[in-house]
Amino acid sequence: MLFFMEMSLLFHLFTKQKLIFVTYAISLNKRENYINVLTIKTMNMKLKHLACAFLALPLAYSCSQSGSNQSANDKANVVDTITQCYTSAFEGDSALLKLKITDSTKVEGDLVIRYAHKPKNEGIVRGEFKGDTLYVDYSFKVGEGSNEFSNPLAFLKTGSNLKMGVGVIETTLGRSYFVKGKPINFEKGKFDFSLTECK
Repeated sequence: MLFFMEMSLLFHLFTKQKLIFVTYAISLNKRENYINVLTIKTMNMKLKHLACAFLALPLAYSCSQSGSNQSANDKANVVDTITQCYTSAFEGDSALLKLKITDSTKVEGDLVIRYAHKPKNEGIVRGEFKGDTLYVDYSFKVGEGSNEFSNPLAFLKTGSNLKMGVGVIETTLGRSYFVKGKPINFEKGKFDFSLTECK
């Protein structure tokens, strides 16, 4: 009884100049094993390079896609920033407020308060809008002094104006803040800031 079976195997043999495909058909018999070489094909190196280039195309495509996704993410991360300037005057005192507002809520800027009978306060405000109220920390120096002070300030936005409020301030561990539960009175504030052109 003869058992006959054929199998095809593909071997890739790389040489310096050629890529050789060898296909073997293996015939098995009960009494003998033999191997017949059916086909030997050669390809020159140009086809090998072409195959490598073809395989590299998906990689190049995926890299270009990740770059376009990154630029789309960068566009989504663009922040909306506007600069607004305000002025106010009250009984010989004046104030100039310049704000940089980011994403309609975060605020950073400069505040200068010139008093008629005492040295000016000049410094930086940082904070954010919560609803129609702007809460900031005002870090400032008095006159020509080198000491820096910090106080919380609150402004109520009404139309295009900002009205500075008066509230109870408490200091703990060198940090001043408005006392929770005590309302800020915007009627008693002396500075009512009007929107003006920035210079």
